[in-house]
Amino acid sequence: MIASVRGTVIALGLDHVVIECAGVGYRVEATPSTLATLRRGEEAFLLTSLIVREDAHILHGFASDEDRGMFHLLQTVTGLGPRLAVACLSVFDAGEISAAIAGEDAKALQRIPGVGKRMAERLVLELKDKVAAYVPAPPAGETGAPALSPAAASVAQQVTDALIGLGFTERVAQPVVEGVLAEDSGLDTAAALRAALAQLGRK
Repeated sequence: MIASVRGTVIALGLDHVVIECAGVGYRVEATPSTLATLRRGEEAFLLTSLIVREDAHILHGFASDEDRGMFHLLQTVTGLGPRLAVACLSVFDAGEISAAIAGEDAKALQRIPGVGKRMAERLVLELKDKVAAYVPAPPAGETGAPALSPAAASVAQQVTDALIGLGFTERVAQPVVEGVLAEDSGLDTAAALRAALAQLGRK
């Protein structure tokens, strides 16, 4: 499994980039938004996922771990393969796809080329309980949670780290944990973790 590539960009196409790593050029397929961040002759770093087929080995590249995770999650949907997963991430990033799925916004998902009404409904049905780790957190200052005491802040950090270890992203976990401790600053780490998981499970 090739998990990432770092090297000099030697060629850019409409749907791929060639990155030279230790004298070997790797062709990496990527979305337009990812390709737009790369420049020929400059060093690049991409997280990758290798898809093995009978007739080809295809390396897909991603600018963020969230997008790579969403690429894999999308392929758990019945009838949705790597090409359609790439199409999804070409229109929306991981957070936007998750927000649409969590909000059961099938019409928004139909903006993706190749996703019709039936596939959009299938995405919502099969993934709505699995996208909590990718749903964007509210912008800073909009959660309304007061500042935590030093003791509560320490518990918040421990719980956030535990949730990250369970697969949630920091931007999703942190505001939930801070909100839980703002409501009850006396919670210990175990109780705060249970309360945060209960809230994340409802998202």
